[in-house]
Amino acid sequence: MSETPPSEPARPADTADIAAGAPRRQPAWPAALIALAVALAAAAFSAWQWHDSRNQVGALRQELAKRLADHDTQAKESRLIAEQVRQAVADAQVKLGVLESRVAESQNQQIALEALYQELSRNRDEWAYAEIEQSLFIATQQLALAGNVKAALIALQNADARLQRMDRPQVTALRKAINRDIERLKTVPHVDAVAISVRLDSLIGVVDRMPLAMEVRPQPEQPAGAAPASEGGWWTRVWRETWAELKQLVRVQHMNQPDVPLLAPAQSYFLRENLKLRLLGARLALLSRDAESYKADLKAARDWLGRYYDKGNHDVAQALVALRNLHEADVSIEVPDISSTLEAMRAMRVTRERNAR
Repeated sequence: MSETPPSEPARPADTADIAAGAPRRQPAWPAALIALAVALAAAAFSAWQWHDSRNQVGALRQELAKRLADHDTQAKESRLIAEQVRQAVADAQVKLGVLESRVAESQNQQIALEALYQELSRNRDEWAYAEIEQSLFIATQQLALAGNVKAALIALQNADARLQRMDRPQVTALRKAINRDIERLKTVPHVDAVAISVRLDSLIGVVDRMPLAMEVRPQPEQPAGAAPASEGGWWTRVWRETWAELKQLVRVQHMNQPDVPLLAPAQSYFLRENLKLRLLGARLALLSRDAESYKADLKAARDWLGRYYDKGNHDVAQALVALRNLHEADVSIEVPDISSTLEAMRAMRVTRERNAR
């Protein structure tokens, strides 16, 4: 903003000029007005510029405050998100720890399973040999104790099938021994001990209901020409009833077996029990392959039935037929000895264990 220069003081020469009658100079007020206008315009421009600057500063302050508020909001949201992320990271670390422990446990289990599988693979042949040896032992026991040729044959065939699946050259000799025993067992005559035992059990069950010979009473016979009780007079009916009562006092009986033994009730009980014991003894003799005792017990039981029991009864007649058929059955069989096959199996196991060392 320009200032108006101060007016210069009047010089003495001018005063002399004025006094001498020289013409007077015009005042310089237009230049002052122009300078004043310029000063006012500069002041107005400065005021406008100041006002505009102030408005811009206010706008800048508002913008800055708005941005600071947005920044605070974003900072709060960032802190919230950071807290959530921290919590998620903590949960993920916990889950990761659990997963790591499970992975470690799974790895341990996998290692254990691999070791177990290797152990199973290593001992698979040992188990197979042990099962084959057990089958041969069962076959030997069935022959030695019960004479069960069928069970022994099945056990030997199972052992041979296991050896065939193994397909090892070192078991060839053992398979030959097993096949030799199988052929020997196939030639042995078959005795159905189970069916014979069932028939003996059924005979034991009917002993109590078979009647003794002394308990049999003949049925009263009606006279062929007997008149009905309603015919005749009163005297005739009385005489007929009296005569019928008298005939009941004395009875003449014709027995097919004149020497029927008479037994007391206690003797009858012991007779039935001894008959059961005879049949049980025959069953035990069958299982132990004692043909002599088996036939002796059956013969005694058949003799007791024929002597003390009513042979006209249906159950007694069937029992006699069954005892005769059982007595004629041949239960004495000569079973072969297959213990050599079991010994060969055990010798092979010992050799295998020695070679493994």
